[in-house]
Amino acid sequence: MFSSFRPIIAIFGLCFVTASFAKADLFPASGPVVPGRKACLLGNVACAPADAPLEVKRAIWAANQLRSRPYRYGGGHKSFVDNGYDCSGTVSYALAAAGLVKSPLSSTEFRRYGSSGSGKWITIYARNGHTFAVIAGLRLDTTAYNTLRYERNDAPRWRATERTPRGFVARHPLGL
Repeated sequence: MFSSFRPIIAIFGLCFVTASFAKADLFPASGPVVPGRKACLLGNVACAPADAPLEVKRAIWAANQLRSRPYRYGGGHKSFVDNGYDCSGTVSYALAAAGLVKSPLSSTEFRRYGSSGSGKWITIYARNGHTFAVIAGLRLDTTAYNTLRYERNDAPRWRATERTPRGFVARHPLGL
């Protein structure tokens, strides 16, 4: 009786394994690393600190994949796979690679994400309408904001410059 179900079970099992690998392949498992506890930029590629937890490294390596993608309002919200990303879609993508979110979050949802305050490795800054993150000392943002002027670069990028957190709520993943 059960022998007639073997081909169906085998096909189901193959589909499940294939789906698992496809999701795992979405985010990189390795990338550039530098000694210490601070990330650094080499050109426009972020290098993860060797002393960081694996979740932090994976978030950095994943965000590196977005540096050639354009800004697109609502991008990265229906799925982590998209042709453009907005601010919260960008941060969601990095956190998903680290296993810290299961689905994309909006800027408003990030205002309630995780724990209150700055994190040791990852801090998300959120307000209605915009979100950015600081991961191991580098800012992941879709704007080129700096303390002197505001510019729109319309793309997910790593920034070495700081951004004032005024008007933003600081949140962080538990333990990070």
